[in-house]
Amino acid sequence: MTDSPDARAVDIRAMPKVDLHCHLIGTVRARTFAELARREGLQLPADPERIFADINSLPPDPELYRNTRIPVPQGRSADEPDISYSLFQASRWVTEVLRSDEDLTRIVYEAFEDAHIQSSTRHLELFFDAVPEHLSSLGYAGSVEAYAEGIRMAERDFGMTGRMIAGIDRSRSGEYALELVREVVANPHEYVAGIGLDNLETAGPPERFVDAYRLAGEAGLGRTAHSSEHAPTAVNTVTCLDVLGCDRIDHGYYVLEDPAVVERVRDEQVAFTVVSTTSRRSWRPWRRASIAAMLDAGLNVIPASDDPGMFPTTLADEYRILSEQIGATASQLRAMAFAGVEAAWLPEAEKAALRHRFAAEFEAAQA
Repeated sequence: MTDSPDARAVDIRAMPKVDLHCHLIGTVRARTFAELARREGLQLPADPERIFADINSLPPDPELYRNTRIPVPQGRSADEPDISYSLFQASRWVTEVLRSDEDLTRIVYEAFEDAHIQSSTRHLELFFDAVPEHLSSLGYAGSVEAYAEGIRMAERDFGMTGRMIAGIDRSRSGEYALELVREVVANPHEYVAGIGLDNLETAGPPERFVDAYRLAGEAGLGRTAHSSEHAPTAVNTVTCLDVLGCDRIDHGYYVLEDPAVVERVRDEQVAFTVVSTTSRRSWRPWRRASIAAMLDAGLNVIPASDDPGMFPTTLADEYRILSEQIGATASQLRAMAFAGVEAAWLPEAEKAALRHRFAAEFEAAQA
């Protein structure tokens, strides 16, 4: 595969991909949400399709972002809906109507099915949240097993592989995070591969979670964190790498604020899972310009879908944006796909098989 203009016509949907940064609740189909909401009698302000289409997070205090290397848009963008819905509110609504282990298995299976059909995703890693109170009868172990059953079904039906990531809400305390990781460690499961720090970066600095991440590392779990996404500084990413021991970084756009950090993460080829589409609509041009700058700097960027059902987007869409709007070449897209394989939290034998599969699929496409 070359970088000629003709090579830009590569079938982006069909090329094999890995998605390492995807939140389970954010994958739920609007029609599944609608069905479950009717079943539970949840009154919504609009049809779920409309709610998901109009999710739009308003920007925070603009003073935080006055002098960033890549200017952050201030105010509203032209494509913002008249009525906006919060990503967090939509997520709470979806969580509220999940009432059984069968519901959990269903949404995992559908997440894999959509990733397979829409984006030719071969390996998917899903963030899952703490067990809500109304599912407490399942407990952590029961919830994880319900998720795992969805993955097993997807592996059987679609030839995919999958893993789960225990998400830590960074707005909570370090003690809360430590207890969550203790539960993960006390209930080891073949499909739970690691932990991740999510929610708004400004809600909790990474150093708050040192003890939880130390325990995860001692247990051999993979570690990642949303970093340099909302806080306009590279220092959080350095903390995630050096103090939390992260294997990869979710987002990471503000590493561009510090040339020394850019040089370091380029030399170390730190894996960054990047997403061009965000619920903060006015920031989408900034996101894409930042990803372009990360590529130009030689950073190891791996496209991800984040909350594909709610943005809405797909992993194929994210690759398409990289190609058509950011200017990534066909060989860069291919390199990103393989970088996803290398960064996946799979046992080496499974990773080797996935690597071989990607090579065969790209070779067949090139032929």
